[in-house]
Amino acid sequence: MQQPSGDVWQPPPPEVYKLNFDAALFLDSGRSGYGAIIRNEKGEVMTAMTASGLKVRTSDEVELLACRRAIEFVVDAGFSRMIIEVDNINAIHAISSSMESTSVFGNVVDDIRHLLRGLQWSSVCCIRRGGNRVAHSLAQYARNTLDEDLY
Repeated sequence: MQQPSGDVWQPPPPEVYKLNFDAALFLDSGRSGYGAIIRNEKGEVMTAMTASGLKVRTSDEVELLACRRAIEFVVDAGFSRMIIEVDNINAIHAISSSMESTSVFGNVVDDIRHLLRGLQWSSVCCIRRGGNRVAHSLAQYARNTLDEDLY
């Protein structure tokens, strides 16, 4: 795991794509939202998604669910070389740890690890919130969606 990068999004190296994702809790409606964006080395948007989810109790739980959904999105879209940036250090520690997750969401962590092993190459990094603004906006936009993903 790399240390948090700055508050400005930085492009990935050539032939690698960058996934930024984020999650949001909508306490008033009892739902959550996920947002993800994949960009190339020129900063061009390759694809993006927003999705609504079920109610969860903590921000760490919703970040793990968003992570799983974002990496499923990467796999479904056919990307195989990916830098994955997220602004929740607890989610990164759970994903990057070699220890078995004994949390209630351990099965989600296991799913994420399995999906990552299916990629040709990946790196999971922490980014400060300022560098994750677009993914944050997409997660917030999920408040306006029903129960279906938007690509």
